[in-house]
Amino acid sequence: MTEIYAPTPGYNFDSETLLESYRTYDAVEHAIDHLSDEGFPVEYLRVVGQGVTTVEQVEGRMTTARSTAKGAGVGVWTGLLFGLLLTVFLPASTVAGPVLVGIAFGALWGGALGFVAHYSTGGRRDFVSRKSIEASRYDLMVEQDFEDQAREKLALR
Repeated sequence: MTEIYAPTPGYNFDSETLLESYRTYDAVEHAIDHLSDEGFPVEYLRVVGQGVTTVEQVEGRMTTARSTAKGAGVGVWTGLLFGLLLTVFLPASTVAGPVLVGIAFGALWGGALGFVAHYSTGGRRDFVSRKSIEASRYDLMVEQDFEDQAREKLALR
């Protein structure tokens, strides 16, 4: 049986206390930044997300044509890079040729790979999405030895 929860070695969670709770990560990040600006040793802080959920924002359809176009776009940049690297070893008068050939081959191969990659899924995932992890509350924890100092510095906001 595998342990899911593995505490950080050498860190004693019993010696910390709740400093403040925040509704957004930006707010807790701002508080830590303020403490850092005030000279507080921030290595004694810990952010604990409570009520953590995974959110997947669907951004649109993924078609074979769109996948081919995205692959071609990546291929253009890759071909440009290889074309520019190749010009380092060629005479200065032949710069445009290798760059244009690199772009053309990059677009062709990138488009082909994008097409094959999407076609091979068999339509199982015909959408584009972005995943994130969000919490309903972010607790700012501090080691007990530094609690008073942290509270004093947060009061200066």
